[in-house]
Amino acid sequence: MANILHRVGIKTSSIDEVYRALTTQDGLADWWTTDTKGEGTQVGNIIAFRFGAGGFDMKVRKLNAPDLVEWEVADGPEEWIGTIINFELKQDGDYVIVLFRHLNWKEPIEFMHHCSTKWAIFLMSLKSLIETGKGKPNPIDIKIDNWN
Repeated sequence: MANILHRVGIKTSSIDEVYRALTTQDGLADWWTTDTKGEGTQVGNIIAFRFGAGGFDMKVRKLNAPDLVEWEVADGPEEWIGTIINFELKQDGDYVIVLFRHLNWKEPIEFMHHCSTKWAIFLMSLKSLIETGKGKPNPIDIKIDNWN
């Protein structure tokens, strides 16, 4: 199995603010995609994320406020179905460290490389949202190729 891993430090003294951005419809829409439906505030909930090229349905798998958010991909591109997306949060002084994992890819295909870059872009959007009040969610995110 192949995994996507990222680490981002967000300058804030409020781990709860980062946790809310990962679990509420408004928070998710402000950094990942404006076309977000559903709340990630309870295990078992489904959150629908839509993009120009398609979308994903995430089943909330684990929540441990304010340290952990984990989803399982229930619907979307074949390569994503069954993979796990995990956000581990920890306060480190004036920063909240986000350890991001997109786990259990069957193989490191070209689409995985694309997704790794896009996850980095969206994690920087999360950072911007918390630090400045303004993220860059889809459709105003940085485009990297014809997959967007």
